Amino acid sequence: MSKKTVVVTGGTKGIGRAILEEFAKNGFNIFTCARNEDDLSNLKDLIEKEHNVECHYQVADLSKKDDALLFGDFVLAHTDEVTVLVNNAGFFVPGAIHSEEDGMLEAMINTNLYSAYYLSRQLLPVMIEKKAGHVFNICSIASITAYPNGGSYSISKFALHGFTKNLREEMKDKGVKVTSVMPGATWSASWEGADVPQERLMKSSDIAASIWGAYELSDRAVVEELVIRPQLGDL
Repeated sequence: MSKKTVVVTGGTKGIGRAILEEFAKNGFNIFTCARNEDDLSNLKDLIEKEHNVECHYQVADLSKKDDALLFGDFVLAHTDEVTVLVNNAGFFVPGAIHSEEDGMLEAMINTNLYSAYYLSRQLLPVMIEKKAGHVFNICSIASITAYPNGGSYSISKFALHGFTKNLREEMKDKGVKVTSVMPGATWSASWEGADVPQERLMKSSDIAASIWGAYELSDRAVVEELVIRPQLGDL
C-alpha cells in the first residue's frame, strides 16, 4: 500500500465516520473497526465508490482487550504505513458516581481508555521506526470539566486525556505527534430523541475538519490540545 494510511476506531458513525471521510477525501487508505458488520460493509462500499482509496475493516468490540489486539494485528498484516491513528471508540451513559449502575466504571474504562492504550502500543512502533506519524485521541470536554451526570464517563475521559498527555511527552523526540481532541456537544445518532435543537450542537464534520487542520501543520509544530465547543457554549 503506497498511499498514506489512517486508522480510525469506531468509524461507522458520528465523529469517527466524519474523520474517516475527511481523510478518505484527501487520499488516505482507511482501516476501521466497529461491532456491526453490515455497517462496516456498507461503509467500505461507499468510501471506495466515492474516493480512489482502499477501505479495510474488521468487526471488533474494543471494550475487549483481545479484540483490540486482533484489530491491531489486522492493520499490521496489511500495511507497514500507519500515518495517522485516531482512537475514537467509546460510549457514554449519563449517571452520578454514587448512584450509577454497578460496573459502569469498568465498562467505560475498558472502552474509552484501554482500547486506546492497547491499540496505540501495537501501532506506535511502526510510527517510531519511520520517525513520523500522528496520534489523535478523541477525549471530550468532559476530560477537563466536571459536570452533573458525567459520572464514570467523565472519569474515563479524564484518564484518556492523562494518557494522551503522557504519550505526548514520550513521543516528542521520536517524530510522532500526539493530540488530545476535546469536543463539546456534537450531533450524532446518540442525540436522537433528546430535547435539544440540532442547531445547538456542532457538526461531526466540524471535528473532522479541525483534526485535518491539526494534521496538516509542518513537522515543526503540533497541536497538543484541541478544544472545540458549540458557539453558544456547553450544554
